[in-house]
Amino acid sequence: MALADEIQTARKKVITDGYEMSIGEIINLYRDDELVIDPVFQRLFRWGDERKSRFIESLILGIPIPPIFVYQDENGVWELIDGLQRLSTVLQLTGDLKGDRAAELGPLILNGTRFLPSLDGKRWKESANGANDGIPQPLQIEIKRARVRVEILKSDSDVSAKFELFQRLNTGGASLTEQEVRNSIAVSLNREFYDWLIEHSNNAAFIETTGQTETALNSQAGVELALRFFAFRYIPYQPGLDVHEYLDDALMKMATDNTFDLNQEGEVFTKTFTFLSEALGSMSFKRWDGRNFSGKFLMSVFEVMSTGVSHNLVELEALQAHERQAFIEQAAKSLWNNPTFNQYSGAGIRGTTRLARLLPIAADLLKP
Repeated sequence: MALADEIQTARKKVITDGYEMSIGEIINLYRDDELVIDPVFQRLFRWGDERKSRFIESLILGIPIPPIFVYQDENGVWELIDGLQRLSTVLQLTGDLKGDRAAELGPLILNGTRFLPSLDGKRWKESANGANDGIPQPLQIEIKRARVRVEILKSDSDVSAKFELFQRLNTGGASLTEQEVRNSIAVSLNREFYDWLIEHSNNAAFIETTGQTETALNSQAGVELALRFFAFRYIPYQPGLDVHEYLDDALMKMATDNTFDLNQEGEVFTKTFTFLSEALGSMSFKRWDGRNFSGKFLMSVFEVMSTGVSHNLVELEALQAHERQAFIEQAAKSLWNNPTFNQYSGAGIRGTTRLARLLPIAADLLKP
């Protein structure tokens, strides 16, 4: 397809609108549930008070701010795609932010800024002790009259357009990891799928075998590993495709595919990591040095061992427990004598090359 044709086809997938609105109008839409921020998105609200104060300063001084992006569903309700930090800051300040996160954050008390040092200690409503710390009503009105552009992605856009927009606006920023971007869009694509993915990423055997640290859990690394597992089973990897683009595509396909059997795939996941946990525990995805399993978690071992076990569950279940455990342990050791694995699992091997070479041999390597 020629470039001009590709452009024309892609443009048809995205139907947009947009106009300026006052902050007060946006607050009213949120109050009336005509603008929705999913609670999962709220957990990504990470600005500190200093940055929040600088944003409020920008509104007061009339400094232009970036637009917010929303998705308009078939009922006309707007779903926030981008602008979480800015919009949540305003809602926290005015006391309109909803949900558990609002109670956790409490009222926003501003810091002094370079241009407005007298903002220090100010809040929307004066505190009960008469400290004269409330924002004066004329200034409140100015803040609510400040204008921001709202870019609207219409519901009749292609289903992938919302994902693409959210990803391009957020990926690469300091605040969100690749998987947090996927999590956020999974919520809007299919909440049931998102909850199911999170549930399995919290499976005790899965957490044990992957040896996730607190930092990894907080960055959603475990959710990405669970997604990788399901993607490798369900979506054939195309050699050369960027790994994160592959995972993006796999998430979108699984979340929107009515034939994707959550119960069946969930059972496969549970059995796979239970078997690995029983055989190797926290050593499941580490290097075998000829005497011991040691070192850090290795993605290459995870990809081969978990995928391989999942494709041989019937045969592995037929074995006695001690036989199954001995077989899996021996397979993990033998992996390091396999020429293909050794050639394509080491440092310096691109993820695209590793997946293309190792995934096709996983099932055979773990076949009893």
